Amino acid sequence: MDKNYGKFFKKEEFDCKCGCGLNNMQQFLLNILNTARDYAGMPFFLNRGCSCVAHNKLVGGLPNSAHLDGFAVDIHISNSEQRFKIVFGLLKAGFKRIGIYKDFVHADVDMSKPMNIIFYNEG
Repeated sequence: MDKNYGKFFKKEEFDCKCGCGLNNMQQFLLNILNTARDYAGMPFFLNRGCSCVAHNKLVGGLPNSAHLDGFAVDIHISNSEQRFKIVFGLLKAGFKRIGIYKDFVHADVDMSKPMNIIFYNEG
């Protein structure tokens, strides 16, 4: 069955960035990501959706990264106001795993990992 990427996103935004064609995004993530985008009231520009094993390793992803199974996205940020709006939208939409990085916000719905956390990484 085809996935519904919602009114704010296109399939290609979630494809593995290495060009391998992998796109295994989970419908649940796509649904709440669209809700989060609506709450944030601003466009979400994705740095990363799903990743194959090789690309995940290339970008320094963890071996058990939620990106491997289509449970995560990284949303580009340019300033603190964008970071606030994005995190607000993600929390309001129901994301329970959020990572704050210098130039992106990570959001995932991987239930095999600890929930109700916001982690921070200066990298």
